Amino acid sequence: MELGEAKRILILGCGGAGKSTLARRLGAATGLPVVHLDGLYWQPGWVAMERAAWRRTVENEIAKDAWIIDGNFGSSLELRLSRAQAAVYLDYSRHLLHSQKLPSHF
Repeated sequence: MELGEAKRILILGCGGAGKSTLARRLGAATGLPVVHLDGLYWQPGWVAMERAAWRRTVENEIAKDAWIIDGNFGSSLELRLSRAQAAVYLDYSRHLLHSQKLPSHF
């Protein structure tokens, strides 16, 4: 299956790699709904969701017919991979990522 044909796409990569940006752009280009795992997991005050509730939340999201999900939560990776039709891993070195970010902060 080609990426353009997939209706359930998983986007993975280290922090700062651009997962959310890619998810938003793919969502805009394809019309697929975008789910940011950070937005689901972190409750007000940056309180983590309870483990069982988190699993149910992920199960509910991946049960849908179409989605683009970005995020790195190892506890739910197997679940997400089991339903994904395509996965994109942004594999950039941390050195490259940090060197790209430094100029914008100074």
